[in-house]
Amino acid sequence: MTTAVRVVSGDVEQMVSKSATGTESLDVFHSGLTTMEAAKRARRDGNELARNYPNVTVLLSNVAAAARGQRQSTRSQPYGLANLSELERKLIGEVLGEGEVAGVVALPDGSFAQLRESVLAGIWRVRIGSEPTYEYVEVGAIPQIVQRAATELTSADFLIGAAPDGAMNVLAVLAEIRERARVWRSGMRAHVINLTLLPMSAVDMAFLQQSLGNGPVQLIFRGYGTCRVQATEVRNVWSVQYFNSLDDVILDTVEVGGVPIVALAADEDFEDSAGRLQEIMEAYLT
Repeated sequence: MTTAVRVVSGDVEQMVSKSATGTESLDVFHSGLTTMEAAKRARRDGNELARNYPNVTVLLSNVAAAARGQRQSTRSQPYGLANLSELERKLIGEVLGEGEVAGVVALPDGSFAQLRESVLAGIWRVRIGSEPTYEYVEVGAIPQIVQRAATELTSADFLIGAAPDGAMNVLAVLAEIRERARVWRSGMRAHVINLTLLPMSAVDMAFLQQSLGNGPVQLIFRGYGTCRVQATEVRNVWSVQYFNSLDDVILDTVEVGGVPIVALAADEDFEDSAGRLQEIMEAYLT
């Protein structure tokens, strides 16, 4: 089964995909240095950077301290960049780098929140719209704006229409999704429906897409393979798909629950990221 449940426009999906593959950075983010380049620069002018950009040192120190005490279940902590100069924001981008997770959140006014995880798991760069005023670093399992949009910009229920000709199992799948979504509450385990193992025709998949609608969140993870997490228009209902190197879907699921766990930084990630950030700062800014 290779048909995706699309939740954002093709233009937005292309923007996220290009950012995640590195072929085109989101306009909010600055490309990070390679490890070798960062090391050379650190040795050359770390002391000068610390003297000239004390705001960067303070902000990153606060981020490291926050990461050390952060947990997956606790509220994330944002640190605004509005008071920093363009050079200071670029320096923060160089220190944090760009990780393998990128995404967008479609907002009601037609603008987008763009987000990217740094090379340090659980530390994110977020920008709302195009103004630097709304750019920030956030420490947490997932940026708050993802959770808020998935809750506040989606519907609590949906109607199941008459099945079209050629449908096989879509009505049963939709009934299961609807029932699970109605009863799911925060703290409950997610309910996963593996579409790959079900006999779903092209008609079934098209009707599934039509019924669940387009949601406001899309995240793409690039590593050994690709994972795409998409919110649907129905609250607490997500499409989670895994792709192979040929970009074929190898696992297609619908998850009923909170933000899928594959998208969340784990508790152990925060302590590790705090330590690594402290090491980077000591080499880079001292």
